[in-house]
Amino acid sequence: MNSVHKKRLIIVLLGVTVFSAAAALVIYALNENINLFYSPSQVAAGEAPVNKRIRVGGMVAVGSVQREADSLKVQFTVTNFKHSLVVHYDRVLPDLFREGQGIVATGKLNQHGHFQASEVLAKHDEKYMPPEVADMLEKEGVSRTGAYSKP
Repeated sequence: MNSVHKKRLIIVLLGVTVFSAAAALVIYALNENINLFYSPSQVAAGEAPVNKRIRVGGMVAVGSVQREADSLKVQFTVTNFKHSLVVHYDRVLPDLFREGQGIVATGKLNQHGHFQASEVLAKHDEKYMPPEVADMLEKEGVSRTGAYSKP
C-alpha cells in the first residue's frame, strides 16, 4: 500500500469515526426528549419509567381537584375508570381544565408513584378529547363518560 492509499484510508476512517460520533450524539439527544404516553392502568402496572419525562392522560376524576390556599399548587386524580393516578401540579392550570374532562399531563413519575406534572393540556371544546386519551379509553373498553362498553 502506497502513501496515497494510506492517506485516503486514514481520511475515510476519520470521516466514518466523526460521522458515527455525531450520529450517536443525535440519537442520544433525541432519546432524552422523547416522552411516551401512558394510561393510568399502565402506570399502575409498572410499565411507566421512573424519573423520565412521560405523558399521562385520562379523565379528571370528579371531586378530586384540591387546591392549596395562597398557592398555585393543585392536586387532582386522572383516571381511565379502571385505575387512577394522582397528579401534582404547581403552575397555572389551563382555563378549560375542569373535573370530568380529558387531559394530558407531561411530567415525571417518582419512585413513590407520585406524578409531578410540568405541563397540563386540557381539551378545547365539548366534543374534543386528546387522541391519546380517546384511544386509551377505547382500548380499556370504557366510553368517554366512564360507562363500560361491550368487550
